[in-house]
Amino acid sequence: MTIEVPAVAPAPRAQRGRGTALILVSSVCFGMSGTIAKPAMIAGLSPEQVAAARIGLAAVVLLAGIGLVRPRLLRVRKTEWPLLLGYGLLGVAGVQLCYFVAVQRLPVGIAILLEFMSPVLIALWTRFVRHVRLPRAMWLGITLAMLGLALVAQVWEGLSLDAVGVLAGLGGTVCSAAYFLIGEHGATTREPLGMVTWGVVIGAVAVSAIAPPWTIPVAILDAPADLGPWHPPVWLLVVAVALLSTALAYALGTSALRHLPAAVASVIGLLEPIVATATAWALLGESLRWVQLAGALVLLGGATIVQMVHSRQTVQVQPGVGQESPASAP
Repeated sequence: MTIEVPAVAPAPRAQRGRGTALILVSSVCFGMSGTIAKPAMIAGLSPEQVAAARIGLAAVVLLAGIGLVRPRLLRVRKTEWPLLLGYGLLGVAGVQLCYFVAVQRLPVGIAILLEFMSPVLIALWTRFVRHVRLPRAMWLGITLAMLGLALVAQVWEGLSLDAVGVLAGLGGTVCSAAYFLIGEHGATTREPLGMVTWGVVIGAVAVSAIAPPWTIPVAILDAPADLGPWHPPVWLLVVAVALLSTALAYALGTSALRHLPAAVASVIGLLEPIVATATAWALLGESLRWVQLAGALVLLGGATIVQMVHSRQTVQVQPGVGQESPASAP
């Protein structure tokens, strides 16, 4: 089965500016999530418990807020449930679980950089599933991204990074790619805020099945955590990552897709690993070797090339002219 999605037309300058501002703020909020959540895990919460609390609180906030302000967005047709289930299970629950497992075992910057290998998977999906020919610049970007990943992981040292952490990070890559691909289609068929709300609710149910909320130790929630010069209670960090880095980040990021093509928004979203690395250095005292820093720059450069070329194709290629649209997915 093939779902045809119209080619994306360039947005007016005012809309592009609004979309750019939204995705910038969303990227900063997402990028801070690992730095905010890691002290809670150091204090004793497991990655699964942090993810369950984060997504659960965000689901309550979004469901209550959208239900009061725009309840019509919560209406779902029967044919939309497969899309929402995929978005919630992969784009929300899968991304968060894999990311927090990676954050617990790896420096925050490396964990989020692994997740941002997703542009490469999106490019490969476009070429081999959507059957869209990719220009040489795209393959150059893929090669640079893979080289950067090798430098970050220091493969010549026998993968000196924690193996489980790296696998979790790569799992996050797959889920993040699914988030963009499913979200790209969903944003064209229904209101983004409604999709985000149901996606977060579904993700919360899935993660709660792995880490039921009642298993979270109350004593740890009241314990102080170390976040730079501050020592907030663990519960405050959980609330912050739920409201700032989940509910607000998802709502702003998906709303930006009303004004920007998904491929363009994801280029700006590459700000996230920079925010994550900078805040982890400033507040958690984490550092990277110079080789890993160089690898991070190469990886980001390659991913940027991939997404910029993809963005141009999405805007320029018109479906029905002897070529399948780049936005068509099976």
